[in-house]
Amino acid sequence: MFRISLIFGLLIQPPSREALPRNLVRLKEKEIGRSRYKYFSDYTGPYFLTGTTIRWVAVFGIPEIAQILIDSLRFLIDHARIELHGFVIMEHHLHLIASGEALSKEISVFKSFTACKIIDFLKKNQFEDLLSLLKLFKKRHKTAQDHQVWEEGSHPQLITRSEMLIQKLNYIHNNPVRSGYVDDPLHWRYSSYRYYYEGECVLPITVVD
Repeated sequence: MFRISLIFGLLIQPPSREALPRNLVRLKEKEIGRSRYKYFSDYTGPYFLTGTTIRWVAVFGIPEIAQILIDSLRFLIDHARIELHGFVIMEHHLHLIASGEALSKEISVFKSFTACKIIDFLKKNQFEDLLSLLKLFKKRHKTAQDHQVWEEGSHPQLITRSEMLIQKLNYIHNNPVRSGYVDDPLHWRYSSYRYYYEGECVLPITVVD
C-alpha cells in the first residue's frame, strides 16, 4: 500500500510568480507541428516527459521502489546529466519536467537502470505476484529479459512558453489530488510541489530561467 506522509493542509495554488521562468526558447510552429512527441536535437529543454509501468502495474506504490526512482534521478542531477524542473511519482507512472543536452539518452539509461534495480528488489523480497505480472505483460520482442517494468517511450513534449510550463507544473502537482489520494498536493511526498511552495522537497529542483 502506498504510504502517504500527511501534514497540515494548505489551499491548492500554482507556483509563486518568483519561481516562474522568464525566457523560454520559442521554436517555429511548423517545426513543433511535425510531431507531438519527439526530441529536437537543437533544443535542450525543458521537456514534459511521462514514464508508465507496463500495463499500469502498481509497482511504484512500494516506498522502497519509489526511493529507487528518487535515488536514480538524484544521481543524474548530482552528476549534471539532467536538470529537473518538476516531477511527480504515482503508483504506476511518473511525470518529469526536465532538460539536458542528452536528455533522450539519460532518460533511457534511467529507465534501464531502475528496471534492473526494481526487479532485483522484487525478487529479493519475494513479490511473486508483481513479478508474475511483469513477466506476463513483457513484450514478445524483449527476448533478452524475463520481465518488463516500463512501457516503451517517454512521450516527450517540448515546453517553449511560460504558460505551458505553468500548466504542466499544475497538472503534475495535482495528479495525487485528482486520483483521490490526498486533498492537497502538499501532502504528497513524491512531488516537486513542496519545492515551489516552501523551497524544499525530496529532489533538487532547478527553476527555469
